[in-house]
Amino acid sequence: MKRRLNFLLILSLVLSLQINAKEPKKLAQTSFKKKEEARSVDLITADIVPNVKKEKIIGNILRNALETYHYRKLKINNDLSVKAYDQFFKKIDYGKQFFLKSDVKLLSKYKGEMHNEMLSGKHSLVNDAIKIFRERVVEVDKVRQEIFKKEFDWSLDESLELDPEKRDFSKNHKELKNHWRKVFKQATLNRYLSLKEEQDELKNPKKDDKKKDKKKKKAKKEEKVEILTDAQIRKKAHEGISKKYKSFFSRLMKDDRNDYEEKFFNAIASIYDPHTQYLPPKRKEDFDIDISGSLEGIGAVLSEEDPYIKVVKIVPGGAAWRQKELEVDDLILAVGQETGDFVDLVGMRVDDAVRYIRGKKGTIVKLKVKKADGSRKQIEIERDVVQIGESFAKSSVLELKGLGLKVGYIHVPKFYRDFENSSINCTADVRAELERIKTKGVDGVILDLRNNGGGALEDAKQMSGLFIEKGPIVQIKNHDGKVDVLNDTDSSVTYAGPLIVMTNRFSASASEILAAALQDYGRAVIVGGAHSHGKGTVQAVLNLNHGPIQQLLGGEMGALKVTIQKFYRVTGGSTQFKGVTPDITIPDPYEYTKSREQDLEYALPWDRVQPLTFKHWDKNKYDLSTLKKRSSKRVKSSKRFSKIQESVEYLTKRREDTKVSLNMQKVIKEDKLNKEMSEKLKLDEQNKDLMVSFYEDSVRMHEEIKKGDEKKWKKDFKDRNDDWTKQLRQDAGLEEALFILNDMIHMQKGEKLTAVK
Repeated sequence: MKRRLNFLLILSLVLSLQINAKEPKKLAQTSFKKKEEARSVDLITADIVPNVKKEKIIGNILRNALETYHYRKLKINNDLSVKAYDQFFKKIDYGKQFFLKSDVKLLSKYKGEMHNEMLSGKHSLVNDAIKIFRERVVEVDKVRQEIFKKEFDWSLDESLELDPEKRDFSKNHKELKNHWRKVFKQATLNRYLSLKEEQDELKNPKKDDKKKDKKKKKAKKEEKVEILTDAQIRKKAHEGISKKYKSFFSRLMKDDRNDYEEKFFNAIASIYDPHTQYLPPKRKEDFDIDISGSLEGIGAVLSEEDPYIKVVKIVPGGAAWRQKELEVDDLILAVGQETGDFVDLVGMRVDDAVRYIRGKKGTIVKLKVKKADGSRKQIEIERDVVQIGESFAKSSVLELKGLGLKVGYIHVPKFYRDFENSSINCTADVRAELERIKTKGVDGVILDLRNNGGGALEDAKQMSGLFIEKGPIVQIKNHDGKVDVLNDTDSSVTYAGPLIVMTNRFSASASEILAAALQDYGRAVIVGGAHSHGKGTVQAVLNLNHGPIQQLLGGEMGALKVTIQKFYRVTGGSTQFKGVTPDITIPDPYEYTKSREQDLEYALPWDRVQPLTFKHWDKNKYDLSTLKKRSSKRVKSSKRFSKIQESVEYLTKRREDTKVSLNMQKVIKEDKLNKEMSEKLKLDEQNKDLMVSFYEDSVRMHEEIKKGDEKKWKKDFKDRNDDWTKQLRQDAGLEEALFILNDMIHMQKGEKLTAVK
């Protein structure tokens, strides 16, 4: 904490900015090609007037922070600007769907000037890009209106390239129109196939439909079902896609200058590495929620259903859940505070709407809602701290028929820590879960870090210490080249028995620190796909509101998440870029995705530092090579893993085939083959021999029961338990981890292993 505070203090002292108090010069004028169709100038130029003082201050703060503290020593100059210019276009128009080649050429005069624009605060590139982009959105929306006046010609033998890397910007307006005609056509075709599938299911109900209907009735979602003809299905798809894109273009036009400034600054930041990022105030708030697993608000998940804000989930234990009046499918029309007028939410972006709904614990928010039955109601809810249950560690006791052992299973979705409330952290929760399952006499433990993208570095260190006596956990190399060591100084061990840690390609950062440390100590057997993600860097979050100049200007300025360190294993190698290689590799269902650190632009390279001296865990009595051989045999003979391998090969091929047909008969034929293959490769088989007991909501979420309606909470328990059990029974990787742990336990006891079937 001391280092963090010092870092913030130094940041505020190194800045010495000259604020130009003069009126900003007239915005750079761009020559645009006049359209024959009339357009709304007000709509295109709205919200683009720059705040030169503020943008200059943010630009200079970011430059000083990046050049001074980032691990990769880069100067923000002409060379960096050229690279950042390309990133700026990717952030605004990644799919190359809006800008023309001539637009890109027109803006190319700024290609080597982004560094100068950043420091001056006069972002002419942003000014011109907003105007051109909005002009193109208006143009494309007019294309939409024209194209959807009649049905598509489905007999044409044409295709659409989906990969923007294999496509260039449109040469002219005619080419842009034709590109969007194909986009609209493909979307309509997909919608048609989806609606047709729904109709086929209505005409030929499956067994599972009865369960779905029961859930619909329970949720009061039952709608009158109508059987449609093929012509009616095509019409419904046609109208639905037109409406969808109308809403999409409307949202694009609502992006204000702040949204574009965020892209401008992040285009520059991204050249340093993929994890360095400028966080404007609203993104900073979301980041804090993500890392802490909690927020202050009403506890409802919202989405946009044009033009309304719709409630899609009520968070168990939250304020809305306890108040009981707000329900799933409610449309929020307006929001008010304890005093003052209501703010109309109709037509507002969901990320803007939540800013009005969130608020300090203990304050009142008033919501005007439209119920599913059409009635309207005003609801008052007292805001509270909302704990996001899916973020927290939870456990179960697993027993696989025929093995004769109990295994404690702990799922850790992220390394969460609330820096404002130190009692909320994942280390404390995992310790509590370990103590809880130990009372059930478990023979071993599986710690599941799959899909855990990381979080607080402190918890990676502390959680490692739950399984070893003491010693170094990770080495950290600072931007100045100095190497520090984070040690576990607590000699107590919460759990000392057989241990497996599960990882996959989405296990990153803090997950990799823990997995690497326990692997290097020989404390755990790591089981998973070929490699973990490979994010071996540490970020600091610098609050840009600190410092006299910022405070003088007033208003929120956001934060900078900047990479300041790389971490290294106690054996010297970095987990950056390469990730952690498991002791025992099993097929990964997500192997087909290009989602690892090495797939990201400007990722920092792998390197190493000097290894440390540490005491290996000496209580293991199992032979790793024997475990590998036995696991390999089981995997090769497993029908579930064979299906996973075949699925990966199939999906890899589909990912690489980026050109899609727009001929209806061809697409229907391809869709039929894809459905047959998907059905064949569906990974939904459950191992009913797996008994899941002692499932409860996480220790952390149990605290929420005390705040509200325990009866209501328990009423929902069966559904949560059934979903959890089904998820575990479908998990082929977990099943193999249980077999590996069984072998470990028998070896530990000196017992003879049975032959692998």
